This record gives sequence, structure tokens and C-alpha cells, in this order.
Amino acid sequence: MKTMVLGGVRSGKSRLAEQLADASGLHVTYVATARADDAEMARRIERHRADRPGDWGLIEADTGLAAALEEAARPDGCLLVDCLTLWLTQLLCTEDEALIEREREALIATVPRLPGTLVFVSNETGMGITPMDALSRRFADEAGWLHQRLAPAMDRVVLTVAGLPHVLKGDPL
Repeated sequence: MKTMVLGGVRSGKSRLAEQLADASGLHVTYVATARADDAEMARRIERHRADRPGDWGLIEADTGLAAALEEAARPDGCLLVDCLTLWLTQLLCTEDEALIEREREALIATVPRLPGTLVFVSNETGMGITPMDALSRRFADEAGWLHQRLAPAMDRVVLTVAGLPHVLKGDPL
């Protein structure tokens, strides 16, 4: 089962993804994509860490997300990736166009063939106003295109709003 959970800031997407991973009954490995580049982000990461079950594995993925997933995916395991948009931010901040394209395409090619249960968390960024600066506009575009390209490989896509899941594709929760 491959599931993508989308939502805005504080929509409940991570909580839902963690519930889905836990309900899989499989050994869960949390694939973290955030970096603690400032004190506030470090607090967010610590809060996420404290909320997770202690027996879950942890992989701290950098920009090489596809390779990390390929290495960790098992038929009898569950990988929870939180989150795709933080990973995308890390890539965009490199300003290395070849790296951005290579890693994005690697992820899109890798996801359909990964064994086991996968739960992806990502921010739905395209529901607000168009940002004023170029990097923010590019981020919103890239996130939207990534979601559109990954959604066909998902068994289920869920949009979370105000803590309420809305299944867009696949079986109900």
C-alpha cells in the first residue's frame, strides 16, 4: 500500500500519516527530511520525535531520498516519509539544477517499484495566493508537479483539512 497524505500547515497530515503507519502492523521506519538549521526548526523536529513511538526506526534522509528509500524498503516494513516538501526545499536551496532534476526523477522512478508499505507526507501549497518572490513561486510549482507525478503511483491519496481526512483516491480510511 502506497499512500500520500497532503495538507496545509497544521492540518493534521503528519498525525494521520503516523496513525496509518502504526495501523499497518508492520515495523515502521520514519524517514525524516528536515534539517535543524535554526532553533525553531530544531524544536519542531524534537516535538515530532517525542510524538513517535520509541520502537520506530529512523532514517535522516538528505537530498538523496530515492536512494535512502531503496535501501530501507522491505516487503514486511512500512516507511513513513515526512515530508516531501521539506525534501524539495532542501533540493531547491542547493541551486544545483542538475541535482534537483536528478533527485526528483530518481524519486518518481523509484516509488512505484518499492516493496512494502509507504506513507508520504507533503504540503499542499497551491491553494493560496501566488507568492511574490521567485523562489516561493518555484517551490509551489515544483511541489504541485511532484504531487501530480507521484499520485498515479499511489494506492491512496488523502487531503487533510482541519484534522479531517478527505480521501481523493483509493479506499476509505
